[in-house]
Amino acid sequence: MKRTITPLVRGTDVRILAASVLTGVLVAIVVAIFDALTVEVVYHWLLEQELAVQAAAPVVGAVLAFMILRWLAFGASGSTSDEYVRAFHDRNPSIPIREVPGKLMAGVATIGLGGAVGLEGPSIYAGSAMGLGVHSRLGSWLQRDEARLLLTAGAAAGVAAVFKAPATGVMFAMEAPYRDDVTPQALLPSLLAAASSYATFVALVGTEPVIPLLEEDSASFLSVQAVDLLGALLLGIGAGLGGRGFAWLVRRAKGLGKQLPVGRRLAIGGTSLAVLAVVSDEAFGAPLTLGPGTDAMAWVVSNRTLQLIALLFVLRIAATCATLLAGGIGGLFIPLATLGVVMGEFVGSALGEAETTLYPILGLAAFLGAGYRAPITAVMFVAESTGGVGSFVVPALVAAAVSQIVAGPASVADYQREHRLGHLERRFTLPLSSILSTDGLTVPPDATVSEFVYFHVLARREKVVPVVDGGTYLGLARLDDISELDREDWERTTVSEVMATNLPSARPSWTLRDAVAAMEASGTDILAVCDSDGGFVGIVDADDIVKLDEILDETGA
Repeated sequence: MKRTITPLVRGTDVRILAASVLTGVLVAIVVAIFDALTVEVVYHWLLEQELAVQAAAPVVGAVLAFMILRWLAFGASGSTSDEYVRAFHDRNPSIPIREVPGKLMAGVATIGLGGAVGLEGPSIYAGSAMGLGVHSRLGSWLQRDEARLLLTAGAAAGVAAVFKAPATGVMFAMEAPYRDDVTPQALLPSLLAAASSYATFVALVGTEPVIPLLEEDSASFLSVQAVDLLGALLLGIGAGLGGRGFAWLVRRAKGLGKQLPVGRRLAIGGTSLAVLAVVSDEAFGAPLTLGPGTDAMAWVVSNRTLQLIALLFVLRIAATCATLLAGGIGGLFIPLATLGVVMGEFVGSALGEAETTLYPILGLAAFLGAGYRAPITAVMFVAESTGGVGSFVVPALVAAAVSQIVAGPASVADYQREHRLGHLERRFTLPLSSILSTDGLTVPPDATVSEFVYFHVLARREKVVPVVDGGTYLGLARLDDISELDREDWERTTVSEVMATNLPSARPSWTLRDAVAAMEASGTDILAVCDSDGGFVGIVDADDIVKLDEILDETGA
């Protein structure tokens, strides 16, 4: 009997995988340019200046970032990695590619001039936008629903390049959209994009680790003892509480930055950064509040005075919040990692284990995992960024797991969801417009009950009709409400006298879930849909929701 051999990879799969590789290469080139401008040119120049220049630089950076966003990024917001998470959850993911150069330049101004945020934010944003851009360019070759795959692959490529950590890039892109879940569908495209991005990036800039915590002769200090598991537990608890508090402060800083006038937030944030730089220089002999935090990491592992370590922890939190308040452009990955290293060194010193670099590594895993709700990414990151030393893996997993439990649902990411939605739950997230009926007849408030019965109930079999006066919604005329009205009163009674006015009205921005909840709460099967000014838009019927579900089942949508 003749056997049919099925190819392992279909034609469309080959195309999406090739597009993923292309995305990775392009993202690596862009991130390499961004990294070189930010670190090698601007930030290194800043470190060579006098303290007065260093203290004033973050203010200048925040002002430049605002101007760049306004004029070069076409008025785009300062959001970066959060835009990836937002787009991931949109039905039709979209990140304007034209905003990428402006946001990257705003990131150069913010981070290069001392803002306490990381390079990964703009890198993830650029990678995500470029992934969608590749999908748009190759639209005739790829399926429409593969846009989200390239979005995720682009984000993975951005992280893989900027941290020189391809596995971290894959795990971050898959973990970031959810607090308690991952998205496995994009695994293979993300792997290829991250691998090609990493290979391209290191070919351009070299393989020097981003966080060189370990010296070549320090591996001997990494033998794990019983006390280290206790330290991991303490770090997990501390990082969970710290991550929860830091996430709250980040949300407050972002919210306050959106509420305050531009001049005031720039003045408050910039002045705070300048003061913090001066205080930091006085306390540590260097302005360790400037920049993403790698200088602070290097300092803390060689200076083990508990009071100074605690002070650095507080100052770094304040610097990151001040940068966000001022509207700076950057990510929170490295700031979280910095806080974790500082906390780890504090715990290690308190336990009398100051000579080992194990505790800063465990703190990094715990705090980063708690802040982003991405424990696997955190453990993978410390493995790749510290040379792959394996003896810390068990305590790192303990610290990361405990920090997740203690941190609860807190996260520094604005658009993270708790978990992936099931088949039926996804349908309830559809917009109300998918079933909105806008061509139904209405009845004026001065129409008689008799007219309502003959023209709507008997002629069109409509038991509920919206009452609209000049485009303004007033209520619902319902057959049930006139059942007890005497027949001879039908000609003398107007619809406005018997219409129901105590029922909720929906908004066009609602989802099906919102509409169903409102129907259940009010005991009705029909909702009028109105705009913010009370203008009538259409109606939603519970029967239409059932019909939509049947259509989606039949079409496989």
